[in-house]
Amino acid sequence: MTRPDPRKTAALSAALSGAVDLGALKARADAARQRATTPPPSSGTGPGPVGGGSDAGPSPWVLDVTEATFQSVVERSLDVPVVVELTASWSPEAGQLSPVLERAARASGGTWLLARVDLDASPRIGQVFGVQSVPTVVAIAGGQPIDAFAGPLPEAEFGQWITRLLDALRDRLPGIKAAEANHAGQPGEEPAGEPEDPRFTAAEEAFEQGDFAAAEAAYEAILAAEPANAEAKAALAQVRFTARAEAVPADAITKADANPEDVDAQLAAADLELATNDVDQAFKRLVDTVRRVYGEDRDRVREHLVGLFELFPPDDDRVAKARRNLASALF
Repeated sequence: MTRPDPRKTAALSAALSGAVDLGALKARADAARQRATTPPPSSGTGPGPVGGGSDAGPSPWVLDVTEATFQSVVERSLDVPVVVELTASWSPEAGQLSPVLERAARASGGTWLLARVDLDASPRIGQVFGVQSVPTVVAIAGGQPIDAFAGPLPEAEFGQWITRLLDALRDRLPGIKAAEANHAGQPGEEPAGEPEDPRFTAAEEAFEQGDFAAAEAAYEAILAAEPANAEAKAALAQVRFTARAEAVPADAITKADANPEDVDAQLAAADLELATNDVDQAFKRLVDTVRRVYGEDRDRVREHLVGLFELFPPDDDRVAKARRNLASALF
């Protein structure tokens, strides 16, 4: 499988924040609960454990996802659809739905992946999607949320739902056809792919575990050997931004607004705005700061802004607009 471009996946991951309005799903959730009056045979009548509780053993197509590993889910959705199950152990409806999703994922042959999120352990993911009821299911493809439903769903209806998604995406996501071909010959096995570069694997694992220093060192080592490796450059920018953004205090924007001449405060506020998907405001804040300051401070702000641009694909409209505004501010 071709490795995703980290610049693209970073931008797509950021774009998920606020991109899904699930408030309209409440009525559908209520209707779904009325239809699902009888739980599936293997689900029991009480809440089911997050993570499945299947006796079939682990499956490569059923993933338990946390805030630290959610980025990897976005990356995998560039190849096959990812069905994100936002669940909680205290919800009886989640206990009904989880076995349905797991059985379907195990039978999928890797044409799609099930990513389970325990909202008690990873509440920020629920906030990203604006979850209002549990369970909620969101399908991600190409890094973007494309469909969703809330509440339990009978097995046959879920089968129809996922079939429609696969039919719509088969020509756009290469992994679907590859998994179907592989599954036809060897059902139950994960699709074969190109071997991973162990250097990138080590860096990605460190990043997913939150060891940003180790991830940064790993990508720097790749660049020391291959200075022109664009993938490593983009990934290094992403790691550095994530580490920096996680250290920004929650009141950074308030402090920056109260102290417009404080360059450090403006940089921190821009990082926080970008991390919460207020991309245009983050870029505007730094362009406005470039207009106000001079000398070394201006160079610092400009370099910081250009570093943020590297987190996005070069053809991103927001980046293009901000580059024009930056050029105007500088000249």
